[in-house]
Amino acid sequence: MTADPKDRPFLSRAGLKLAAALDEFGLEPAGWICADFGSNVGGFVDCLLRRGAARVYAVDTGYGVLAWSLRTDPRVTVLERTNAMHVTLPEPVDLVTIDVAWTPQHQILPNAVRQLRSAGRIITLIKPHYEADRPLLRRGVLPAEQAAEVLDVVLDRIRGLGLTIHQTLPSPIPGTKGNLEYLALLTP
Repeated sequence: MTADPKDRPFLSRAGLKLAAALDEFGLEPAGWICADFGSNVGGFVDCLLRRGAARVYAVDTGYGVLAWSLRTDPRVTVLERTNAMHVTLPEPVDLVTIDVAWTPQHQILPNAVRQLRSAGRIITLIKPHYEADRPLLRRGVLPAEQAAEVLDVVLDRIRGLGLTIHQTLPSPIPGTKGNLEYLALLTP
């Protein structure tokens, strides 16, 4: 991303990650009802809207973080101070996107599944540095060779929840401190 806001394609770097996943997974959310767990500033929300989503439920435990342009968009329902592991949306959704930090995938995915329509999908951003045992980290960074091992463990846990992993994709840009991240397309 460039320093000049007018040169950025999305409100945050996260939008680039989701855009790459939508393209790679062949998904076009135009007309879909979506939920974004861990909205923060709104990079995923922004990407979904630019791709034509009819509505996005922006769920985050924080308050006042979502960009003003998104919180005032009539297609966005802001659910602040709301834990995605316990939220009940007012309607089933076609797609849940997930970008959370400290919450392990195996804890947040069960509620994501409960929010889906029968043919719904999940795109989740897997952050091995948050899933790994702390001793593996070096100043907050998980070495690449260990990131792959942690990813395998996370994917096994996801399968253990009864979810199908259709595809995974390395994030086109690194996460915090250069950590490797991965996007996964899941269905119940």
